Amino acid sequence: MGAALAILCRDAPAQQYQIDPGHTSPNFEADHMGLSITRGKFTKTTGSVTLDRAAQTGHADIVIDATSLDFGNAILNARAREADMFDTGQFPTIAYHGKAIEFAGGQPVAVDGELTLLGVTRPVRLTLSHFKCIDHPRLKREVCGAEASARINRLHFGLRYPPYAPEVKLAIQIEAIKSND
Repeated sequence: MGAALAILCRDAPAQQYQIDPGHTSPNFEADHMGLSITRGKFTKTTGSVTLDRAAQTGHADIVIDATSLDFGNAILNARAREADMFDTGQFPTIAYHGKAIEFAGGQPVAVDGELTLLGVTRPVRLTLSHFKCIDHPRLKREVCGAEASARINRLHFGLRYPPYAPEVKLAIQIEAIKSND
């Protein structure tokens, strides 16, 4: 039985999943004048993830609508979209191209890729603290979810204002729906 399962898994093709924008939320935390932590999120995300569980590989392509930036404060939202911050007029999207998904114990644990922010592309490794797939009872398709995190230096991407601590913590909740076969 075990040998048959191994053969089936070995021959199973890679599966493609579409990002569920209603259940995906790229969040970030950044210093605010050394006084507190400012938290924000992006509310519009699209993309796809390809997983080959048998070969323990995969890749991801994610696009974030930078204009969907939301601090929960309309004045701050408008200010952050200006040219000296996220410059959403010139750079309306943020992209992450996950080139390699790392597995351990049969589960994805990290994604090595490149983040493009303000037209600057730099390597960013996402660490997955949680990953699970289920047969969704309503959708009647497999849905996978993950919690991803990373730390970046915003200065490396040209985001120089405001002049506070440059480290930004990323926390991304993601769900993706298996594409129809």
